[in-house]
Amino acid sequence: MAAPTPFLFFALFLCFSFHLFPSVLSRDLPETTASRPTTTLLDVSSSLQQALSILSFDPQTTNPFSQLQQTVPSFVNSTFSFSVQLHSRESIYKTYHKDYKSLVISRLERDSFRVKAITARVQLAVNGVSKSDLKPLDVEIQPQDLSTPVTSGTSQGSGEYFSRVGVGNPAKSYYMVLDTGSDVSWLQCQPCSDCYQQVDPIFSPSASSSYVPLSCDSAQCNSLQMSSCRGGQCLYQVNYGDGSFTFGDFVTETVSFGSSGTVNNIALGCGHDNEGLFVGAAGLLGLGGGPLSLTSQLKASSFSYCLVNRDSAGSSSLDFNSNPVGDSVIAPLLRSNKIDTFYYIGLIGMSVGGHMLSIPQSVFQLAESGDGGIIVDCGTAITRLQSQAYNSLRDAFVSMTQNLKPTGGVALFDTCYDLRGQSSVKVPAVAFNFAEGKSWNLPAANYLIPVDSEGTYCFAFAPTTSSLSIIGNVQQQGTRVSFDLANNRVGLSSNKC
Repeated sequence: MAAPTPFLFFALFLCFSFHLFPSVLSRDLPETTASRPTTTLLDVSSSLQQALSILSFDPQTTNPFSQLQQTVPSFVNSTFSFSVQLHSRESIYKTYHKDYKSLVISRLERDSFRVKAITARVQLAVNGVSKSDLKPLDVEIQPQDLSTPVTSGTSQGSGEYFSRVGVGNPAKSYYMVLDTGSDVSWLQCQPCSDCYQQVDPIFSPSASSSYVPLSCDSAQCNSLQMSSCRGGQCLYQVNYGDGSFTFGDFVTETVSFGSSGTVNNIALGCGHDNEGLFVGAAGLLGLGGGPLSLTSQLKASSFSYCLVNRDSAGSSSLDFNSNPVGDSVIAPLLRSNKIDTFYYIGLIGMSVGGHMLSIPQSVFQLAESGDGGIIVDCGTAITRLQSQAYNSLRDAFVSMTQNLKPTGGVALFDTCYDLRGQSSVKVPAVAFNFAEGKSWNLPAANYLIPVDSEGTYCFAFAPTTSSLSIIGNVQQQGTRVSFDLANNRVGLSSNKC
């Protein structure tokens, strides 16, 4: 019998590699997750239709907030448990991008600036350039049960999410950007030396009886990273990675949350000079872990949000001190001893097609030095993974999508597919994995997203050379993310918007 030819050996290798690829490059998941589906369905027609509809949507056609009704007392004691009815809220500012691809490109460009700012801030903290000894605020506020709607900010040309809150007495309502990656809350104020365009009228301090400037020696002023004095009153400045900034008076004001409740003496910035890409929103709600964040000032024991699809005109909610969702996947909430703003999560790995990737757990671990780790951030759009983790994830995904037609990369995406003419496709399941066999399985629409109107879809992860990884809002959409601050836990519950 003739010896096998080199071609035969090569063919046998390909055959066995094809069938055994997952077990060669990955390790099997624990039994509790291995039985879960290895594929999931991407509804191409529906996701593409939704993406394109945001360009033609007119935010002036409806005003759902005019229908809000008072369903609870204006002040809510933390011992009460209640449910707040939420109304749908649509996009608030008309987008003028010429097509969907230009919207995606602008979104990704802004996202890259944000990621650079976050990683630079962490690196400064690791190197000791940080106010790590901030004093806790001395504000007499009891924890509040509060809830407010959340809606996609895509119509602003960015990837942030917006909520509507009241400021002042009597309260005036404003759209504010939600940001778990910063602490200082602020809004544009009259007189405005330089203000960008917003939907609501600019806040007027003289029209509010609860407006109180903070002194330079106040605990709140001393907690600012960038502050100065003028006539004994505190001035603040916050800079963002895309060149945006806000500058003005640091004050206390009354903040109200629809029909949920009102809280006095919240420290926030009254910005008289505000520049950058916050167009549409009146300001920003800082939901980070620092002493000046809204969550800290409310003394909240927990908060949660659910982000609607980035191209959706619908809404969900931001809740403080709400009851935990029963079916949540629970993961450890970790805090850095170098920087208190960010929410780190105890991730041990990722899986594709039901098989855990061979990524060392150290890649996702937060070191004592402050290096590494992975944070959950609602302001970053695209999840960034250390290059080693990203390459492993992408290569496994590509190996299991041989049935899809590849096409050229777009912006920061290097793995894209031509799905023109497809109504739906099966794709490998992607999941984040935690201790004790717990797994957060992503819907296909959260990692294979349209980037133009022609049917080009890209794998919505990106590599980073930084030691810090970030779980972005594209992966979070449709999942209620609950931060149990009292017990240092993060809950992830799908389809809870």
